[in-house]
Amino acid sequence: MTLFTQHQLKTWLKQGDSPMKRRLFNLVKSMRTADLPLPILYCKAVRIGYQTLSSAMTFFTQALVYTPAFKGRCNRVGKQFLLYTGTPFVSGPLNIEIGHNCRISGQTTFSASSHYPEPLLFIGNNVGIGWQVTIAVSSRVIIEDNVRIAGGCNLFGYSGHPIDANARARGMPDTLNQTGEIHLKKDAWLGSNVIVKSGVTIGKGAVIAAGSVVTKDIPDYVIAAGNPAKVIKDISGDQKEVQDA
Repeated sequence: MTLFTQHQLKTWLKQGDSPMKRRLFNLVKSMRTADLPLPILYCKAVRIGYQTLSSAMTFFTQALVYTPAFKGRCNRVGKQFLLYTGTPFVSGPLNIEIGHNCRISGQTTFSASSHYPEPLLFIGNNVGIGWQVTIAVSSRVIIEDNVRIAGGCNLFGYSGHPIDANARARGMPDTLNQTGEIHLKKDAWLGSNVIVKSGVTIGKGAVIAAGSVVTKDIPDYVIAAGNPAKVIKDISGDQKEVQDA
């Protein structure tokens, strides 16, 4: 005799045309949505207990598992390093160097090209890398001090696939002319979902608007936006005012 799975039982009752099946379906549905009349103080106490237990488990897992696992994959990690929500996925022979006081989301991906013998991801001091950032390193990706990279950004030092369709179908790698270094200078800020192509340098203090695609170098102290990203405002004067304040 074949036993009903939960889904099969639900379908059998839901699609049944007999009054008995409809009554059983409505009964099961009402039981699933039953709301116990619990006192509000009890609900608040359970909520506090749940948050405390969840926070403690997250802290110890991060401190004793995820962070050590990631540090063991890096060449150097500075002081006051904060890794949160998991550990990054790292692929390829990538060398990773991280400075002091950096914050990196565990929901990130770091990868290395097969074209270069010692690809390097260098992250300076006081750098923030947000949720679901992807950094694909050809020979080098340099991220200087105080850079901020918001969630969803992609830095593509290499494409991973050739332009030629036949070569791509055969699983061939990208060509050298599709790769290049990426350099984010001090105090640069990438908004959410920014894409940076290979061979690009983003200038000191430059701000890249959310959703932009950077295909060419961006000068110091400007705001750039669009696809492809273009300079829309000079903020060097604003920077001088801040420095003089």
